[in-house]
Amino acid sequence: MSPVGAEGKLRPRGSNQIGMRQFNERVVLQAIRLHGSLPKAGIARLTRLTAQTVQVIIARLEADGLVTKLEPVRGKVGQPSVPMALNPDGAFSIGIKIGRRSMDMLLLDFTGAVRERLSLTYAFPDPNTLFPEIEARLQQLTQTLPFKLRARLHGVGIAAPLSLEGWHAVLGIGRKQAAKWSGIDMRERIAAMTDLPVEFVKDTAAACVAELVAGRGRNIGSFLYVFFDTFIGGGLVIDSQLRSGLNGNAGAVGSLPLGLARGGTATAPDQLLSHASLVNLEARFKAAGLDVGAATDVRAMQKPWWPHTDQWLREAAPAVAFAANSAACLLDLDGVIIDGSFSRELLRATLTSVNHALDQYSWEGVSRPTVFEGTIGSDARAMGGALLPLYANFAPDRELFLKLGA
Repeated sequence: MSPVGAEGKLRPRGSNQIGMRQFNERVVLQAIRLHGSLPKAGIARLTRLTAQTVQVIIARLEADGLVTKLEPVRGKVGQPSVPMALNPDGAFSIGIKIGRRSMDMLLLDFTGAVRERLSLTYAFPDPNTLFPEIEARLQQLTQTLPFKLRARLHGVGIAAPLSLEGWHAVLGIGRKQAAKWSGIDMRERIAAMTDLPVEFVKDTAAACVAELVAGRGRNIGSFLYVFFDTFIGGGLVIDSQLRSGLNGNAGAVGSLPLGLARGGTATAPDQLLSHASLVNLEARFKAAGLDVGAATDVRAMQKPWWPHTDQWLREAAPAVAFAANSAACLLDLDGVIIDGSFSRELLRATLTSVNHALDQYSWEGVSRPTVFEGTIGSDARAMGGALLPLYANFAPDRELFLKLGA
């Protein structure tokens, strides 16, 4: 596990022992990734490697096209400082998000920037038509790279629900249509389309990974991650590592019950996803005769959609606050990060409403966690998937992706 420094950022550390070449190279790359461009002296201080070791490592990484020199920084005593940065063309990966309403594919470069984006929307995915679409788009994304860079494409990461056929009744999807996904191994199907390594991660865990690696999570040690989509879901980060648990249940906020199960009653308490998912907002719009697509764009904050959005917030925010309160009482969290596949305006309104709902709780005996705005947005799941191959090849510690062992 990478220790956390006084400034709050992860501090990857190397070893000066002989035989640690690849590990130290990855430590240096991770230091630059997490902290931005750094001079060699800064890399040595951060990683606790000797200046000579860093000099040798940087020379190798530069020869391999993984790092590049920036313009010298002048104006100080002595020689100008030359920052080293990740070379965007040093490596690439593809992320695929398969959701209940849409499929997104991203081509990510070595810095984590999105080079290309392809999307497909549907009412509900049919595997017989979706996989051929994915195969065609895999070829399209590969061909967008110049021929000389295609060898730097390191893999494909898939982010999808563990049970795509689940909760079909809530979506208004027929049992037979949903059952087409039963028993399908997405990783196996997509691996047959390419020679690249292919990995799978739960969609909300992937979104959490993207926030942890490329967003606000770099500066927060332990947090509950909440992601609004067709169904709400989440992830759990403890001590700067994603935690999944034995069965992958950690952070599965969508399944959290919102009340007590009382003996003699015919129904179990509602789950969080029944009150705080975008499918509920879509249902309100549909009942009012409005375009349900507004749930994911800024129209949700405008007339005639806003009154229905406001009512949804009044139901969803207290449910999320209940989950945040429960998590804070059970875990020692630094914060709660909320994001989603909706507009930034609706995200901020959601944060305001959740904080107002948290005001209604007694916090005696427990510290109230700070609620933070997520920074990645709708790309988070596909981006998290794309980060899997990059971390597999260039990060010193793959414990970030404990979900892969489930």
